[in-house]
Amino acid sequence: MKVVVIGALGKVSRHLLPLLTQGGDDVAGVVRKPEQLDAVTELGAEALLLDVEAASTDRIAMTLDGANAVVWSAGAGGGNPDRTYAVDRDAAIRSMDAAALAAVPRYVMVSWIGSVPDHGVPADSGFYAYADAKLAADEHLRGTHLDWTILGPGTLTDDVGTGLIERVADGVSLARGEDSAVPRADVAQVVAATLHEPLTVGEFVRFRGGRTPIAEALRG
Repeated sequence: MKVVVIGALGKVSRHLLPLLTQGGDDVAGVVRKPEQLDAVTELGAEALLLDVEAASTDRIAMTLDGANAVVWSAGAGGGNPDRTYAVDRDAAIRSMDAAALAAVPRYVMVSWIGSVPDHGVPADSGFYAYADAKLAADEHLRGTHLDWTILGPGTLTDDVGTGLIERVADGVSLARGEDSAVPRADVAQVVAATLHEPLTVGEFVRFRGGRTPIAEALRG
């Protein structure tokens, strides 16, 4: 499978790229600065230069040409609401439209566990722009004809991965904090497994650290 990872040097993607290449996938990582290209190559992936924040849908589609799957793991990083909307909502939506334009069937969105309409983040919170932008992007993805999966990990940590998670039901109110913690290394394993698990197509997979092997949890 040819997989293009957008946001290739994010903390999750740094775990993901080697996982995919070691698993036999043909992987390309998208970064926005020329000085980042070597780091992608060192992780075992083909390095592609594209500023998704500024790129048009057609330009993104050119970058995705020939791929079988797209993973969106990019983000503005918070702090600036305007840029958060520009990247986490607008650029993400353009990438989905680009995937459709380039006839890339599979799309996996790395979102967050609270990406639901009643996420409960106050409008005056510094986190609100992110929550609002991610929800808009996720809703757009649901309306496409792509074979999509939205992944909703809980609070990300740098702990050693365990290969174990727990699915969280849609109706459970669980957003941020220790109760939803999951290592980034495990999130990367979930992404890699999701790409090859047809049962996740059309699913919003909310999860946190747990006791169930990832492959089993994704089939549940």
